[in-house]
Amino acid sequence: MKSLIAAGIFAAASALASAVQADTVKVGVIAPLSGPYSTNGKMWEATVKAFQKIHGTAVAGHTVEIVWKDLADINPAQARALAQELVIKDQVQYIGGLYFTPDALAVAAISQEAKVPTVIFNAATSSILDKSDFLLRTSYTLPQVSVPAAKYALAEKVKTVVTMVSDYGPGLDSENAFVKSFQAGGGKVVEQIRVPLKTTDFGPFMQKIKTVKPDAVFVFGPGGPPTYAIIKAYTEAGLKEAGIRFIGTGETSEVDLPGFGDVALGLETALHYSPAHASAKNELFIKTVAELTPNVIVNAVSIGAYDGMTVIYRMIEATAGKRDGARALESVKGWQWESPRGPVKIDAASRELVQNVYMRVVDKDAAGKLRNREFKTFEMQPDHGRSAALQAK
Repeated sequence: MKSLIAAGIFAAASALASAVQADTVKVGVIAPLSGPYSTNGKMWEATVKAFQKIHGTAVAGHTVEIVWKDLADINPAQARALAQELVIKDQVQYIGGLYFTPDALAVAAISQEAKVPTVIFNAATSSILDKSDFLLRTSYTLPQVSVPAAKYALAEKVKTVVTMVSDYGPGLDSENAFVKSFQAGGGKVVEQIRVPLKTTDFGPFMQKIKTVKPDAVFVFGPGGPPTYAIIKAYTEAGLKEAGIRFIGTGETSEVDLPGFGDVALGLETALHYSPAHASAKNELFIKTVAELTPNVIVNAVSIGAYDGMTVIYRMIEATAGKRDGARALESVKGWQWESPRGPVKIDAASRELVQNVYMRVVDKDAAGKLRNREFKTFEMQPDHGRSAALQAK
């Protein structure tokens, strides 16, 4: 069966490889358009629409058509099937999206066999790009933001920490990077808690942390409903009142902030983007989304799609619309540009995004609206998960 699938992929790719140019370049995007994480899928839809409004729907004279595929939850088998469908039936030249790590890993072999550049908009485990030469990432990795979080904690004289992470690839990456960096700087990790991915009640874990009495809790949640539950449990357990600081990796999503209310004030997270980022490019992005899809709230998930499309447009232009995966990849290795999140660069060797990581705190803007305000910048961070020295710039 595997050989038949591979043959189908190669046949579809080869059939189009001889085409001089394509009037329409198809880009397949695998996204959670339904189910518990559909807010993020709708966010990607709104972001892509805004991107094309700003940059146009054609590159080098070729129309760019987006082919959406719904993947509601973690389902590697379905992710693989959708990628095969995109390549064989829809004949896409590029694939984007992929919210969860297991799904991205499942698609890697398809990307490699068909030589289809695949741009990961979100999945954040460090090792993913090792699985295919045709994978790129425009989101972030958990070590990339967790090392700055540890350095910030140390600078704030935080001496003891309990870590609490979701028990799968990104969570373990986050935990390992934070612990190594924090301990290397003289901090003490009192306990490491790994929570099953489908957990919805974090109350018992927070009560346990309150009993241990660390200076701070370092958290990674998978996004969506579980992350909302983490903040709720932290608040209800009274950890803030007990003087236990919350240092996270993006749990204070703008989607959830209105529901949290003032209890979210003061929560700190390390991440690569906030919609409150002050720049002309970001203001245009936010304004365009609001005009086209006013019911959608953007957050850090959005920017992975925006820059994913930036990279795909660059590859289309570099290949003049031709189907040439290897040349497309080469055209973006080492490429630098200014994103709505700030300066970014695709590392030529790893194909990871090098970018600023911002310490953010929840406060209120002039209109009284909750936001994640960036207050400290760790400039141009690599993926520390692939750096043996675990040293931030």
